[in-house]
Amino acid sequence: MSMRQGEGEANVAPKSKRPSDSAFKQQRLPAWQPVLTARTVLPTFFVIGVLFIPIGVVLLHLSNTANELVIDYTRCKSSDPGNAGITCADYLQANTGKQCNCNINFNLTSDFRGDVYMYYGLTNYYQNHRRYVKSRDDMQLLGQLSQTPSTDCAPFAYNPENQLPIAPCGAIANSLFNDTLKLTQGGVNINLLNTGIAWPSDKRVKFHNPEGSLSQALKGFSKPIFWQQGLDELDPQNPENNGFQNEDLIVWMRTAALPSFRKLYRRLDQTNNNYAKGLMAGEYTLNVEYRYPVVSFDGTKRMILSTTSVLGGKNPFLGIAYIVVGAICITLGLGLLLIHMRCSRSSNMEMINVNPHTQYS
Repeated sequence: MSMRQGEGEANVAPKSKRPSDSAFKQQRLPAWQPVLTARTVLPTFFVIGVLFIPIGVVLLHLSNTANELVIDYTRCKSSDPGNAGITCADYLQANTGKQCNCNINFNLTSDFRGDVYMYYGLTNYYQNHRRYVKSRDDMQLLGQLSQTPSTDCAPFAYNPENQLPIAPCGAIANSLFNDTLKLTQGGVNINLLNTGIAWPSDKRVKFHNPEGSLSQALKGFSKPIFWQQGLDELDPQNPENNGFQNEDLIVWMRTAALPSFRKLYRRLDQTNNNYAKGLMAGEYTLNVEYRYPVVSFDGTKRMILSTTSVLGGKNPFLGIAYIVVGAICITLGLGLLLIHMRCSRSSNMEMINVNPHTQYS
């Protein structure tokens, strides 16, 4: 019996590591290797150039149909009694955590028709830093509060004074932009809306308030160190725009990819008949409650008023990029055509007929 078992085991073929005999595993699949010739390369350059330049011109024209006004208020002069003659930036450096007020008169030289949006812009502000980007607690932002915030929030996880957990924790929330920007015309305040400025998907999916009363849920938690008011006080006039559902917070928490950026701040309330068509040309005043320090890291602050075009806000980059690429392709095509005509081996342009089956000479 044992001898028969031994004979059976000896007859079993050893397992092979050789791949199966298929076109894919044996690398016998058909392949195409393009041969770059003057006949294929030159038309490609010219076609790209002829297509891209008109497209770029159209995109640039559409971008220019949007109006935009940029006001840098980094070093605006204080309008507070007793602080005349000094800039709000200098005042904040000497009085950390305080507020300075300044007013800037400006003139709209053309009508801003249609939807009008106000942005704030910051420069030299690196929201894309790795430690900064991950300094948040996504479960907390979903309304699932815990007495032990995520370790990614450190060192902005607990208030050093009372050791209470911070909500919302992390460096992003702690550095929330808190300047207040208002527009007036002839001393009359222009109503600007602070809702409808965040991505609907963010507000619907990524940010939720805890169940029940917000003030009750936040008991046992501290507001971020840099904040001057609590999470349930961000918009006292609109309870639905408070807590983690506050749209200013949601906009800020979507970090920017570049050190110079702008974020949507307000949109013009066009239910008022005086501004139903937008902002007409004329004299306006920007009133700033200045709280956000930027000069310590050589940054600047801007207020941007803008309308939109078919492509969105004013941004000439895409149109310029198309025009530049098209111009480069046409230039290269002309250069290569000239080289080919002057350096070809025969006056019959023999090289333009080179193909994969051409014999070497």
